[in-house]
Amino acid sequence: MKRFVATLIVLAVVWAPTLGLAHPHFNKTITCQLPGGAEATIAYNTTPANMTHAETAKAGEFITPRRPSLKLSADVTAGSATLPAGEYTIGVIKNGPNDFVMALYKGGLARGATPDMANVIKLESSYSPSAGSADHMLIDITPGKGKFEGKAVLTLHFGTLFLEGALS
Repeated sequence: MKRFVATLIVLAVVWAPTLGLAHPHFNKTITCQLPGGAEATIAYNTTPANMTHAETAKAGEFITPRRPSLKLSADVTAGSATLPAGEYTIGVIKNGPNDFVMALYKGGLARGATPDMANVIKLESSYSPSAGSADHMLIDITPGKGKFEGKAVLTLHFGTLFLEGALS
């Protein structure tokens, strides 16, 4: 019995700080009207930024932490691509060690599923490893600047990855 009580005390001492430091992760939904009238809705979870997967991913691989989604109420022209109304999984494609492009997978993507790359649409993108660090994933649609001036831009900030992809 003493051994059982001692074990409980040790576990309490070890787990108490962890429980006290735990913090919530939020399910977020963002909706906005894009130029041209289509409504865009983003749904995602503020998952912790774990750069290991991005660092170890193979070139050409579609990476999507926790499968965030983008729903479009109408067709949207994104550069030379047309995004038909519907649901997309938001992600990035790794081109090289420090080179990523924003991409959308047509439809939902089950956990652990390998996407059919024929259903992946690369957006005209901008990648920066020097925009600071986001401890948790942040996704938004913002007005573009620079080469994206006048366009709606999908942004994804995850750890040190910061990507912008033009939606209009």
